[in-house]
Amino acid sequence: MQAIVEKMLSDFERGVLSRRQLAATLTSLAGLAAGGAGLAAAPSPSLKAITLNHVTVRVPDLQKTSKFYQEFFGMKLAQQSEKIHILSVGESFFGIEGKPGPAALDHYDFGVQGWDAKAMRAKVAAHGLSITPGSRGDDESFKFNDPDGFVVQVNGPKYTGHVGVDVPKKG
Repeated sequence: MQAIVEKMLSDFERGVLSRRQLAATLTSLAGLAAGGAGLAAAPSPSLKAITLNHVTVRVPDLQKTSKFYQEFFGMKLAQQSEKIHILSVGESFFGIEGKPGPAALDHYDFGVQGWDAKAMRAKVAAHGLSITPGSRGDDESFKFNDPDGFVVQVNGPKYTGHVGVDVPKKG
């Protein structure tokens, strides 16, 4: 380390390094020498997403869209109801909801490490975000809007959906 510092000082004295470059490099070296203790740590996330569990889209023709994804991408129909089809995509799934109007993104879902619905809801509220009214399965998953208005669903990483099952809200 000493040889590196001496070379940098020599380069600075010869005009090869600017004062700013010397200061920045010495600061970085000091942080490395201290085992990174002086470097700012990344903030701890509120919820640790470990999977992109699924994406759900709304389409005007459920049967047509579902058939396309099954035939074109080879996705298998895993669950279905009159209004929703869930297609398998490896460890994840793709949800298709039949609903009048233009096709659109309905929501996306992250599997969260250490799932605890009550604790996760408190973290969402602490960020000034509101749980979406009508979220199904309070203990299994819930939805909220991100700052840009996208609907985000969160749950444990093994969540597989609940087509056609409306779980009543508790308390």
